[in-house]
Amino acid sequence: MVSINGERLLGDLRALRAMGATGTGVVRPAFSEMDMTARRWLADRYSDAGLTAQIDGVGNVLGRSQNPGPALLVGSHSDTQPTGGWLDGALGVIYGLEVARALAEDPATRDLAVDAISWQDEESRFYGCMGSRSFCGDFTAEAEADLHDKDGVALADALAQAGLSDTPRLAAGDHDYIGFLEAHIEQGPHLEQDGRRIGIVQSIVGLGGMVFIFSGQQNHAGTTMMAGRKDAATALYALANAINEEFPKVAGDRSVWTMGRAVLTPGAPSIVPGHGELELQFRDVDPAVLDRFEAVAHRLVAEINSRGGATVEAKPSRVRIPPAHMDPGFQEHLSRAAETHAPGNWNAMPSGAFHDAGVVCGVMPCAMLFIPSIGGISHDFAEDSHDDDIVLGCQVLASGAASIVIAAAGRQ
Repeated sequence: MVSINGERLLGDLRALRAMGATGTGVVRPAFSEMDMTARRWLADRYSDAGLTAQIDGVGNVLGRSQNPGPALLVGSHSDTQPTGGWLDGALGVIYGLEVARALAEDPATRDLAVDAISWQDEESRFYGCMGSRSFCGDFTAEAEADLHDKDGVALADALAQAGLSDTPRLAAGDHDYIGFLEAHIEQGPHLEQDGRRIGIVQSIVGLGGMVFIFSGQQNHAGTTMMAGRKDAATALYALANAINEEFPKVAGDRSVWTMGRAVLTPGAPSIVPGHGELELQFRDVDPAVLDRFEAVAHRLVAEINSRGGATVEAKPSRVRIPPAHMDPGFQEHLSRAAETHAPGNWNAMPSGAFHDAGVVCGVMPCAMLFIPSIGGISHDFAEDSHDDDIVLGCQVLASGAASIVIAAAGRQ
């Protein structure tokens, strides 16, 4: 049975953590100096492991096995949120490296083809899951044109600064992959709360979003009587409260919704606001639930408009992302590996966060493995997981990966 090197795994994770370390977290946004330093370091680690390493034209780092036959691709992303945790994405990247090394060191698996990858810009500095979308043919020239980050930096300038402007880009059509495995911290509380150490992902939730524009009449807060007001704030608060009251009536077991951005103009205590914006995001694994959320939101908007006062207009805030379902056969391989290494201590579960596997599953079979997040915390410097869970997760992934490649090759 293939066996990983836990100390080597943890050492590489800590080495990657040092690149952009800020307190207990990491600041390593896509194409930043620290991000490119980490990508060059990773390419060297791939080479040391006997893989053929390359950094492509959007910053993806691929380590390609020299063994013949269709390969299994294993990895995640190594860029971070602007103030990110040290394991979000990085865990799966180093898992890919360690799985490739462990299989190469075992006489029973050394001839198996496993490639390792770090996708670029999963965290949306310029374009969410840009590296995996580029690989899958879902990053068009039209999408790329005039892309800027929140600080106004152009993607074209970031690529030039990174020395990637004329570098070829990876494409799924140029490879014959068995499929893709991604490991990740859960980024939620369920494994820890349920006392489980491994999660096998069944589906990645779909995501919808709406922005509500409130139009009223700005006026003096002392002289404008309540009955005559067209108060954008009152309408905004009423809609937000109604969403929280009505969405639970149509929600699924793990549905979530968030109103994370609210703006009132002009934002002064002595002025009745004349304009407002509220942004809503909702997620579930069932497209029918997403449809119900959207229908309820439109009904609530109509009800507020019927009352008089400020009016509300609803618009999509993003393209709907459909749920992504993981390959049942791959799930079975990972489940058997989980039962071997953590008997009775694993769950099948959905992913409430989006991941590169949700893109890649459009062109090849995919599966995901989770380990617990301490306190369910992620996208924060406090993000962490226990060392023994980190090591266990990689061992499960390595065993599952070997099983998948052996089955694909028709070996007993």
